[in-house]
Amino acid sequence: MREIDRILDQMDRAFRQDAWHGPSLLEALEGVSAEGASKHPIRGAHSIWELVHHLGSWNGIVLRRLRGEEVRVTAERDWPPVWEVSEVSWRRSLENLQEGYGRLREFVARIEDTQLDIQDQATSGPNTSRYVVLHGLIQHNCYHAGQIAILKKALG
Repeated sequence: MREIDRILDQMDRAFRQDAWHGPSLLEALEGVSAEGASKHPIRGAHSIWELVHHLGSWNGIVLRRLRGEEVRVTAERDWPPVWEVSEVSWRRSLENLQEGYGRLREFVARIEDTQLDIQDQATSGPNTSRYVVLHGLIQHNCYHAGQIAILKKALG
């Protein structure tokens, strides 16, 4: 089995299902309403909706960097705001998250194992390989899935 296939498997487990650590990102988001997603049940913590925007943004940032583009991560790009709280907007945010993941996954599936060691400034900084960036993305999804699970509990 190719290493990139192993990475894709781990990406899918963290994002979609069968994560070892607990609920995948999408599983953690199941049953969350727009109202619940917009609340801040833990003082000083982001809302579930803010986390969804953040995760979606990073799917795009990583994709662009893997393509060799230099991406400046501003505060607004890192944590895009929630402009309108409605079920339609919430569903669109969830769709954007999944579509962005799909585009990233499609690109990653075309990476050859020999390209995993590529290190360039656009990837994420000096001495950071594609391999490290992809594993970092998996860890990022797991971390925020855990936060979402805690926020859901805090919502009651």
